Amino acid sequence: MSVSSRLGLLRDPDFGRLFAATALGQLGDRIIFLALPLVAIVALEADEFQVGLLTATTTAGSLLVGLPAGAWVDRMRKRSVMICTDVARSLILLTIPVAWWAGLLTIPWLCSVALAHGVLTVFFDVAHVSCLPHLVGRGNLVEGNSKLSAIRSVTSIGGPAAAGPLVGWAGAPATLLVSSVGMAASGLLAFRIRKPEEKPVPSEHPRLRRDIGEGLKFVLGHPVLRATMMGDAMFNLSLVTYQTMLLVFLRRELDLGSFGIGLVLSGMGCGALLGALVAARLSKLLGQGPVVWLAPLVTCPLTALMPLARPGWSVYAAAVGLAALSLGGVVRVVAQSSFQQALTPDRLLGRMSATVRFVSGGSLPLGGLLGGFSGSTLGATATLWLGAGGMTLSFLPNFLSPLRAMRALPEEGTPRGRASRCAPLHRPETRASRPPVSERGVPPVQSDSP
Repeated sequence: MSVSSRLGLLRDPDFGRLFAATALGQLGDRIIFLALPLVAIVALEADEFQVGLLTATTTAGSLLVGLPAGAWVDRMRKRSVMICTDVARSLILLTIPVAWWAGLLTIPWLCSVALAHGVLTVFFDVAHVSCLPHLVGRGNLVEGNSKLSAIRSVTSIGGPAAAGPLVGWAGAPATLLVSSVGMAASGLLAFRIRKPEEKPVPSEHPRLRRDIGEGLKFVLGHPVLRATMMGDAMFNLSLVTYQTMLLVFLRRELDLGSFGIGLVLSGMGCGALLGALVAARLSKLLGQGPVVWLAPLVTCPLTALMPLARPGWSVYAAAVGLAALSLGGVVRVVAQSSFQQALTPDRLLGRMSATVRFVSGGSLPLGGLLGGFSGSTLGATATLWLGAGGMTLSFLPNFLSPLRAMRALPEEGTPRGRASRCAPLHRPETRASRPPVSERGVPPVQSDSP
């Protein structure tokens, strides 16, 4: 394979800028993932419930603005939203080291910054998801999502690996300066994207409630989108329950320092990178739909190795389990995101993304509270068992949906009479009763039967 073919979309300057912006923003986000809880645990000596509360406020943005964010983003240029939110997140993060040096930093201050950062991240993520089909075209979605997942995985390795020593050397509050710089650089690269983006044409009588309702109706009425959303909600609830006590378990049960914790989390990044590299091949081998439910079923049970770990060699085995979790998560997200983008009309991309994020992301703060409550009453070890079981069961909504048999992405314009490897999304219809594609609002998907 030639270098040119390996680069693929990276040869496009605008996608290259989005790729680099994603790398820098994700690097900052991964450092936040490690440094922010450590500020609470180490610098402010927070207890288990306070750590759970901080996790909940970090992810509460989806519940607060998840639905209106999609309607608002659909009315604006996506690149402008990404630039503004990156700059705002950078400035907000700067307040933590400033407050620390001034002796004013408290748990409520941390929670306030985490909440504001989370709200801005909702707008950024909705715009980012909606921007990709415009930038690369729908025919390149799998490649685009795979490459973006790959660079996220690389930064998932480098972020915690760099953050661990930085926290030990400069302290967790000062480490957040690196995150702030990463966010600012991400906004600068997004500013340099040159592909023209037409301003969305507003409806004659724009109404926020009606626009939100249209997005909800589309997602909830579509069996594949509804299943992926519910599977995400189950996974995210269990994952955050698990992660809320993971740092507490590593620090207080296994007696790992900041550097050791960073290495364990870097192992998760290694699994995510491998997942990004094999995602497209696994989708072709197993089918685009089956891989969405097979990935969590195969990899999530290995997270039970962590609550079994004790100081010594078993920590390394537990780290392998976390790497497997990340591998399966990336494989699932690449296939799932491509389905969601391919099945959604351009004008509804923002609202689809926001609706999915509201329901699936809305479980994140609940997971934080559940993890904090469970940790303070049952202990960190029992909470890890609870999270591992929930993540394993998250395959069920997708397994019980039409996605189970869909082997390829639906392609707009596929002849109705020709069989394809895609399973039907709806019950078979007669030619007389079948509405035109333009009225159905989604590309037709052919069944395996002639």
